[in-house]
Amino acid sequence: MGRAASSWDERDVRVRPNRRGTRPRTKDRPKHEDAVVGRVTAVDRGRWTTLVPAGDGLPERVVIAMRARELGRSPVVVGDRVAMVGDTSGQPDGLARIVRIEERATVLRRTADDTDPFERVIVANADQLVVVAALADPEPRPRLIDRCLVAAYDAGMDPLLVLTKSDLASGEDFLAQYAPLNVPHVVTSVLTEGSEGLTELRRRLAGRVSVLVGHSGVGKSTLVNALCPDADRATGHVNDVTGRGRHTSTSALGLRLPAVDGLEIDGREIDLDDPDAPGWIIDTPGIRSFGLAHVQPDHIIRHFPELAEGADAGCPRGCTHDEPDCALDAWVAAGHAGTGGEQRLDSLRRLLRARSGEDTH
Repeated sequence: MGRAASSWDERDVRVRPNRRGTRPRTKDRPKHEDAVVGRVTAVDRGRWTTLVPAGDGLPERVVIAMRARELGRSPVVVGDRVAMVGDTSGQPDGLARIVRIEERATVLRRTADDTDPFERVIVANADQLVVVAALADPEPRPRLIDRCLVAAYDAGMDPLLVLTKSDLASGEDFLAQYAPLNVPHVVTSVLTEGSEGLTELRRRLAGRVSVLVGHSGVGKSTLVNALCPDADRATGHVNDVTGRGRHTSTSALGLRLPAVDGLEIDGREIDLDDPDAPGWIIDTPGIRSFGLAHVQPDHIIRHFPELAEGADAGCPRGCTHDEPDCALDAWVAAGHAGTGGEQRLDSLRRLLRARSGEDTH
């Protein structure tokens, strides 16, 4: 005979045991103090290729890793320094886990267009942005170059302009557009070992982490192969009808530059015993646009210190520095920006217009 409901108490409640165990959940994550740190050199379908320096009795080695769940959706890109646990021996069948992204010194970003607020991280920890453009076949695109310069200034990176195919056209008139910006440049034609252009480029890349950007067909992959003969990057051609090149590089790739005997930078000979001394380059796929929706005008003007002082002194709040009420015109007219101030102001406003999507060329 069943019991009356009024006679039940808490002892009659059946508790189903937790199949995941009885240990309470915690928000504390393991610190992974034993993790090893490597540099990401390539990303391919959920696997990250990293280079781990020699240490703990092991030589320098390539370690393949996957993303640990605790990273969430944080992007891991070429150039990142990441902490890894698991099999970090570098054996062909080994697989480590990336558990932490070390603090980044710089981040190069772009957006899909100038209205898209979503930022895409391209590379991390590069200190020099190398903008590669051809003087002919295809024709140079100053507006895209301006946008790359804006991205470099925003990321806190030094820009370097590399002009290829100088055997097809002179770069004198083109470089005159960038003279007020004081952007360093290298002009190349035939990329053979010992050529003047290639030697000068090696000098400017030495000891630095440089990311190469440029639209398709400008000879970027050819340049990478000349700098790193073992890279074997695919090269293509320019379409005679559209004037555009085919995307031959489909993903970013970090490459350490080979050591070159006798190479000097700023009068100092490169230490060949330092594995990072020759420098690193990061090759990226060809681009046809560079969205700058994430860039603030103040990030650009800070790279024009003689103009930034005038903006702080007299510009109204929220000034775009390209409007009738801007105080920079009077500042330059009074001579506060020094010789060439007008040209510098014109260049600043050209970059600001490039950021806003206005066609200035």
